[in-house]
Amino acid sequence: MDRLAAVRFNSAGKYYYFSTDLDVKKGDKVVVETVRGLEMGEIISDLTDLSEFKLDNELKRIKRVANRADIEVYNINKIKAQKSFEICKEIIAETNLDMHLINCEYTLDASKVIFMYTSDERVDFRNLLKKLASVFKCRIELRQVGPRDKAKIVGGIGNCGLPLCCNSFLGEFDGVSINMAKNQLLAINIDKISGVCGRLLCCLKYEDEAYKEVKKKFPKIGSFIRYEDKQCKVVGLNVISDLVKIDCEGSILFIPLSDIDKKPAPKKERRILEELAPKKEKKHDKSKQKKPRQQHKQKQNNQKPRNIKGNNPKGKKDDRRN
Repeated sequence: MDRLAAVRFNSAGKYYYFSTDLDVKKGDKVVVETVRGLEMGEIISDLTDLSEFKLDNELKRIKRVANRADIEVYNINKIKAQKSFEICKEIIAETNLDMHLINCEYTLDASKVIFMYTSDERVDFRNLLKKLASVFKCRIELRQVGPRDKAKIVGGIGNCGLPLCCNSFLGEFDGVSINMAKNQLLAINIDKISGVCGRLLCCLKYEDEAYKEVKKKFPKIGSFIRYEDKQCKVVGLNVISDLVKIDCEGSILFIPLSDIDKKPAPKKERRILEELAPKKEKKHDKSKQKKPRQQHKQKQNNQKPRNIKGNNPKGKKDDRRN
């Protein structure tokens, strides 16, 4: 009976699913065929029955369990990739192309070599391909990657002093937004909340759901609460220590969450407090302003000349001068 196997090709890369009827288990090295060609990967989880899933497309099958020869070829290809990397860098320097080479990989059967690079602009590498093909005598793929993928491939040390998450255990990149930093009450300092790739830290997503859940028991910033029979305004929160920062009649206090009464202030008192608070200037809506009445202009063609004393209308004689 066919079973489902999750195969990963790098230590912290994305994993892919394949079907198999072979006697394999978690941790075994297997040879599979992908879009790039034959590759060797590792099964990262226990196999499950394929009949439990409803699949629209048929999965590719595992070719075989990797033997000693496959492992030796894989190690030889890694050494060959390092040499090819240096050769490609020299050719790029000769052609004066604006591209930064970051990695080189061979497929298991060495029928294809993949060069990964970064560049700010589009690169015309037709001449480069011709020179590379004459040197390596195999299929060549030049793949442009982004800054996050570069950090995942190259690796490094993060702001926390530990190896990068993307290079250690993250299989895929999750969407990270600036709202996650605001939800965790972090100072919006781009240098401090950005990783070595120049993008927002992936770890901002780790505790985002926990902060959303914990903040439900806290009053909102800007709301009014009752403390020691006084109405105070919430100006900050410390979710980890369960403290609330309040402005009580001009005094800034940090009080435990359990010591406050989260009932809203009475309407009369709330209105007085809102009046005392600095007001924002209201923007006038031009669409609601009354437009001045347009005076109807009389058409000159239909307007009759007025008879003014001392004037003689055209076409008439002044009888008073006779």
